[in-house]
Amino acid sequence: MSGGSFGQLGRWLFLSLAFVVITAPAAFSQTSTGSIRGYVTDSSGRPIAGARVIAVNPLTSAQREVATQSNGFYALLGLVPAEYDVTARQIGMAPQKLRVRVLIGEVYPLDFKLGATAIQLEAVTIAAARGVETRTSEVATNVSQQQIERLPTSSRNFLDLAALAPGITVAEDRVNMGAGQFTPRNFSSGGSGPGEVNVFIDGASLKNDLTGGEGSGSGVAGQDASRGNPFPRNAVQEYRVITQNFKAEYQKASSAIITATTKSGSNAWHGNAFFGYQNKDLVALDTFAFKGAKPDYSRYLAGLSAGGPLMKDRLFFFGSYEGNYQNRAQDVTIPVPIAGAFPALDTVQFAKYNGNFPSRFRETLLFGKLTYAINDRSSAELSINNRHETDVRDFGGNLSAQSATNYKNDVTLGTLKHTYSTGPWLNEAAVTYTRFERNPTANTADIVHRWYALPGGCCIEIGSYPSPQDFTQKRIGLRDDLTYTGWHRRWGELQSDLHRERELRLSGALSAPLVHGQSLLEGQQCAGRRVHPGRLEPDSPPHVQPGNSVGLRDAHVQL
Repeated sequence: MSGGSFGQLGRWLFLSLAFVVITAPAAFSQTSTGSIRGYVTDSSGRPIAGARVIAVNPLTSAQREVATQSNGFYALLGLVPAEYDVTARQIGMAPQKLRVRVLIGEVYPLDFKLGATAIQLEAVTIAAARGVETRTSEVATNVSQQQIERLPTSSRNFLDLAALAPGITVAEDRVNMGAGQFTPRNFSSGGSGPGEVNVFIDGASLKNDLTGGEGSGSGVAGQDASRGNPFPRNAVQEYRVITQNFKAEYQKASSAIITATTKSGSNAWHGNAFFGYQNKDLVALDTFAFKGAKPDYSRYLAGLSAGGPLMKDRLFFFGSYEGNYQNRAQDVTIPVPIAGAFPALDTVQFAKYNGNFPSRFRETLLFGKLTYAINDRSSAELSINNRHETDVRDFGGNLSAQSATNYKNDVTLGTLKHTYSTGPWLNEAAVTYTRFERNPTANTADIVHRWYALPGGCCIEIGSYPSPQDFTQKRIGLRDDLTYTGWHRRWGELQSDLHRERELRLSGALSAPLVHGQSLLEGQQCAGRRVHPGRLEPDSPPHVQPGNSVGLRDAHVQL
């Protein structure tokens, strides 16, 4: 193939890719927003072109407006999950107003029928039921704000509610476990391990690329060796658990995805506070547990959040704090050799290392968010989350409290987003920064670590933790999504065009067939079939599924 042919092929591939990206409104790429779309018709079902469709968030007064196309179609994209008052208006017709709830990652189907009248009537508000998602092949379960607020979990880990989705397994919240029996708080899907999942917060990935690994490791930064929570539950507005058929934008996962959106401030100040306490008297031993004295245990959960306007209708703030403080204990039971049996060990005095010692966990989660409505077409938001925790564990049995490890865990997440919309165009840009550091160090420093082998087993350990480590992962993400919804054809409309074209052709009004107003030349193809002047096969329409987008390029019908 010649160099010119290669160049021409490259140009065609580039134009085809750009065309598909722009003209595919059925495959929106937002990870933390939702959308509304439908048709505006009159009472007889005829489409209304140029009607105004306005969606207003009553909490912030932020609004989005679009005009309907010639076939009555409209699409409101990139909407922050919330309740919206959606109004359709056309001059000389009575407006209609509906209140709907937009969920994260979903397309809400909403059609309007406007009655003809010469008098401007007051809009009627109707509480609409939740729409049925028909625009995606994803298998997903939405966890709403009401569920997050009202369904109790002892640890307040927002991942616990992911178990509402079929096939999701969440690690148990064990109270006390011995050395080497630690189970991190993570989740998995189907038969895969936690390493095959990923979590997105406002579109930013929390994937652990450093220490979790695949399989039994954790796919969420900070969770592969932690009994804490990855993100403050008080700051999560809602999230979506996708278990099958998720799009390629949800990278670094093969089994399940969680995409969450965070809370924002509104025009009214609001907040909450909570405190939870649990101790060993409130926890029962299961059937298989040793029927002895319960080990010491207590857990304190505290939280505070507040949000409101810094500038009415313009600048909003939301902040959240959560604390997770746990006191547990482990028994050290080092066997003490008979005096004189091993004279070299008599000076070690193993008995002084035995006893019951505390295993303390401390976690602090902080979140802050600023939302700025620049104007009716654009908005920006900045959010920062910080997680800091320490966990003293990995001792007990033949391991002395001196050899305990302090697992220090720090995760920082920052997101800056900008949204701009005009007519059928929507642009969403985001810059994200994540930093994950796990730093296991000696809880008691500067003591020589010693190992003593036991007959038929291993081992007695005293002294400081011998292997301090420092794992640090940093990631910067740049993302820009550009969506155009100006081209949209329904199968019924395309079929009607073909019928009108057939009638014109039979009447002799056309010298060549027309498809969407474009003349097809001799020998060109329409959806894989050759079309010649003077002949159109009405029983073989192009293969277009309902709801697909149709555009034109070189007289080809593109799907």
